[in-house]
Amino acid sequence: MRADGKTLVVTGGGSGIGQALVLELLNRGALVAALDIREPGLAATAGLAGTMRDRLSTHLADISDRAAVEALPVAVIAAHGQVDGLINCAGIIQPFVRFNELSYDAIDRIVNVNLCGAINMTKAFLPHLLERPAAHLVNVSSMGGFVPVPGQTMYGATKAAVMLLTEGLHSELQGTCVRVTVVFPGAVATNISKNSGVEIPGGSAEDKRAAKITQPGAAAKIILDGMERDARRVMVGPDAKLMDRLSRLSPNWAATLIYKQMRRLLPAQPFRTCG
Repeated sequence: MRADGKTLVVTGGGSGIGQALVLELLNRGALVAALDIREPGLAATAGLAGTMRDRLSTHLADISDRAAVEALPVAVIAAHGQVDGLINCAGIIQPFVRFNELSYDAIDRIVNVNLCGAINMTKAFLPHLLERPAAHLVNVSSMGGFVPVPGQTMYGATKAAVMLLTEGLHSELQGTCVRVTVVFPGAVATNISKNSGVEIPGGSAEDKRAAKITQPGAAAKIILDGMERDARRVMVGPDAKLMDRLSRLSPNWAATLIYKQMRRLLPAQPFRTCG
């Protein structure tokens, strides 16, 4: 689906990839409803929109709140007259600890935002998308949704669930006017750790130099190019493309490679190790 002239809803529109998606959609001639849980982020996005501000509406929303989400389609349609697309981009990571040390509060929070948030938004907006002559649903998963990352087990579990949710919707919506795309970003230069309330152990500057980091603007272009060509799956960044190939060729090799790169971010193993 081409973005020009269409109305798209973007979650996480106040920062990172979500904000970049909002601005790139505006550049492509779309009308955009940007959603975020943080008002300062939405204000920043509106400021960056500049002269395109008249095609942007901002909505303060907690996507994990089902009742609040169910009221959003009315607000978006009131602002723009229609809704042609939904991009579920909002997400958070977990504290960098092993699953055994992860609290139930942290588990509930990441499940509610990453998985339930995408479910809530899709349930609320899909009936409206099905009424349009052409519509698109884009769900942002993660490279961590198909290859395990130490210290991000629950994050990966939620993103794997988003992947299968999207794949199921792709199959169910065959024969309708709604196209479906799942996106797998690798490392992208965003504030997801800060916005998640998570401190990344170790030297972040060194980590960024060592990794092949994709900038949010470049990620947004890749995602929207994929949407506009009705791609089923979109890999964002050279790391995501590489790990996608490796995980298909040898899942054990791919998992071991990620473990060796990421294990330094975890605290020392508190239990007796074997081997």
